[in-house]
Amino acid sequence: MNTPSDTAGPDTARTLTDPDTPFAVVDVHKVRRNIERLSTRADRLAVGLRPHVKTAKSLDVAALLRHGAPCPITVSTLAEAEAFADGGYTDITYAVGIDPHKLPRVVALLRRGVTLRTLLDSAEQAEFVAQASRRAGLPIPTQIEIDCDGHRGGLKPDAPELVEIARILHAASCLDGVLTHAGESYFAYTAEELRRAAKNERDTAVDAAERLRAAGLPVASVSIGSTPTAHAADDLTGVTELRAGNYVFFDLVMAGIGVCRIEDLALSVVVTVIGHRPEYGWVITDGGWMAMSRDRGTSVQAQDQGFGLVTDLAGNLLPELVMTAASQEHGTLSPRDRARLPDLPIGTRLRILPNHACATAAQHHGYHVIDSARTANTAPEIQGFWKRVTGW
Repeated sequence: MNTPSDTAGPDTARTLTDPDTPFAVVDVHKVRRNIERLSTRADRLAVGLRPHVKTAKSLDVAALLRHGAPCPITVSTLAEAEAFADGGYTDITYAVGIDPHKLPRVVALLRRGVTLRTLLDSAEQAEFVAQASRRAGLPIPTQIEIDCDGHRGGLKPDAPELVEIARILHAASCLDGVLTHAGESYFAYTAEELRRAAKNERDTAVDAAERLRAAGLPVASVSIGSTPTAHAADDLTGVTELRAGNYVFFDLVMAGIGVCRIEDLALSVVVTVIGHRPEYGWVITDGGWMAMSRDRGTSVQAQDQGFGLVTDLAGNLLPELVMTAASQEHGTLSPRDRARLPDLPIGTRLRILPNHACATAAQHHGYHVIDSARTANTAPEIQGFWKRVTGW
């Protein structure tokens, strides 16, 4: 872990009272605990784990996944793939439908010795991949996206074109397998609903794989995963790998559907009180949607958490407060359920727990790192600064 003196920017920061607000904070103790929880579960289910690095987008966070050794990962941008390849990661799945214009970057990574899988769900994309592979003189390993819940892209496992697409890829030695993502699991609100979503995710991917095998086509990988289903699955027979990303940080959406506890949330944003509107019962901070994002993922849950929950600098929840509104650089804190507004003088620093860790993290260039296992001070010490990968 870097020390503050090793980093540019926050080199004089010693505690959470030092950097200018707003800024993102990661509790490494909670990150390690969250990582261990899913790793243990994957071992028990006898399935490979391919973490998605799109949430943290940080080589420092990824180093915690397997005690510093590069492991198989999933990415959401080629910028991530390139940065992680530079960091020694050689087994990468690019889990977004491939744009033909990006294939030269894919080929460049393959030439570096990186196994980079692409993803697609149409014959047109498959033809582009096959042509690029033949021009390059090397296979481009490719997975076919399967739609298990109508969330985004992908083919239904019984789609007539599934076998056709697989044959196009196989003829160019590019067929790797199938991949699905249970996006609708983010709206499963009970343990039973989560288990059903996990079972459906597994069954859909395995059905698609079996259909391809019945057509005489090889299927090396059957890849599934989302943070909710990864923590709910109880049988992954037929699956080769499990993907999840949000779990390294967790967030209020995950807490709201019971996947984690609020105390498991590893990411927060430090803000400063800059004003009061007592006539409205408001406390104003310098952390608006540019620091937190506009994500309102908990608005459809039983407990709407506004733009985020509020803690003191030590991470102790202030249960009477919620971030109820956000403009570009201003955040509004209000008491919940007519609670008494706490005394928060101008200059008071607070931490906001986000609805969606991926969206909030994307607002920042990196994370000031604390370790709640090492300090319980009112102003935790900063252990280091971890940069994020940006761009596409």
